[in-house]
Amino acid sequence: MLDFFTAIFGEQLGPFGPLILMGVLGVVLILFAAPALLKKRDDPLDRLRAQVRGEAKANVSKETKTANLRQGNKTDKLEKYAGFLEPQDEEEYSAVHLKLIQAGYRSKNAVRMYHFAQFALGLGLLAFGVLLAVLKSGNADVTTQSMILTVLLPAGIGYMAPKYWITRRVETRREEITNGFPDALDLMLVCVEAGQSLDQSIIRVAREIRSGFPALADEFDIVSFEVKAGKDKINVLRDMAERAGVPDVTSFVTVLIQSQAFGTSIADALRIYASEMRDKRVMRAEEKANTLPTKMTLATMMLTVPPLLIILIGPSIYDISVLLSTSTF
Repeated sequence: MLDFFTAIFGEQLGPFGPLILMGVLGVVLILFAAPALLKKRDDPLDRLRAQVRGEAKANVSKETKTANLRQGNKTDKLEKYAGFLEPQDEEEYSAVHLKLIQAGYRSKNAVRMYHFAQFALGLGLLAFGVLLAVLKSGNADVTTQSMILTVLLPAGIGYMAPKYWITRRVETRREEITNGFPDALDLMLVCVEAGQSLDQSIIRVAREIRSGFPALADEFDIVSFEVKAGKDKINVLRDMAERAGVPDVTSFVTVLIQSQAFGTSIADALRIYASEMRDKRVMRAEEKANTLPTKMTLATMMLTVPPLLIILIGPSIYDISVLLSTSTF
């Protein structure tokens, strides 16, 4: 058979006729087999992964739409610069966000606005420093060190000003919560002993102390709203302690959690802890009173001794100067 095909195709195609025939047959077989090889059956695991991925994308799109509606990103002009203005590290972002919450800024865009304020004030005062350096260089000869200080010092002040403001706000708010917490505990004890529950007493205390201590009233309002929303009371109290950043509030939350865990009376726990808070407030007042004489002594020495020396020694110095001037002549 091979000799037959060789004789036939050898006469038509020459000595390489059989090789050409084998090559053509191989190409035809490849063309027929290629669709079957390329048409691969889907792996069930691949189909499952694709289905899960599609559901995840659908959930993310729904959450994104919900978040956009909640946050109102259409009106937020800084949304496109969020990657530049907000920290990308989760721990750093959480630390800055917690500090802003402790300062009283609870907006979702608080971190973004804080960094934008640093960036804008830094650039604005940097431009002011450059303008001031140009004006100074045109009036007189200025050293390079003076020029650098003139340019960089306002920029550094502008960049650190928001951080200083937030730090002062945190300290002021903590002091307000510390001062108002003993009175709030006394009111809460009265409400609990009158028959109200802890949740109702928190709402009533927040309403009563708002005029004197608005920061503490806001914290109690947040606690009441979160409890009404169905959040676990223990987590709500712990979040309150974290937001306040005051050791007295943290101890109070620990007392309430332990009272709930061991089943003891909340009224007894509040009575004991309120008494301790009153004693602690008296101790703080006594501590400030004990430091007052030292502060007054320093002020007295600085403001009283120099005028007294001028009154006592001034005439003698004047007489001595007159005698020396007359003796020289």
